[in-house]
Amino acid sequence: MYKNILLPYDFGNSFSNVPEQLAKLTDNDEDATITIFNVISEGDQANNVKYHGKHFEDVTKDKIEDLKPFTDQLDELGLNYTTLFRTGRIVNELLKEINENDYEVVVMSNKRSKRDIKHVLGHVTHKIAKRVNTPVLIIK
Repeated sequence: MYKNILLPYDFGNSFSNVPEQLAKLTDNDEDATITIFNVISEGDQANNVKYHGKHFEDVTKDKIEDLKPFTDQLDELGLNYTTLFRTGRIVNELLKEINENDYEVVVMSNKRSKRDIKHVLGHVTHKIAKRVNTPVLIIK
């Protein structure tokens, strides 16, 4: 079905049900690629440098390690993926990535780890769904 999927990954959301949905969206096509995209906010990056002495490359290595349980699920399902990290303002970087590349669909998780949040859609999910022309699939 889809061959070029963008998956904005937020470490604050639960992505437990996303791998199965990605397998359905790609129809297990070997040519399909999922781009796992994470934006490290400017504040987080500055804090990592100031308090931990970690620069962008070090932070991305840590994040790849944190992604391992998720990527292991993708590997088990035989899905092709790449990881991409940027630093900056989250919404702006996501919009830039979507607009500069030819993604067929953007898959976002809206299953929050914290249940006490009152809004149905998160801030980033709402802004992206509202501002892009690419189809956005929000997985609950």
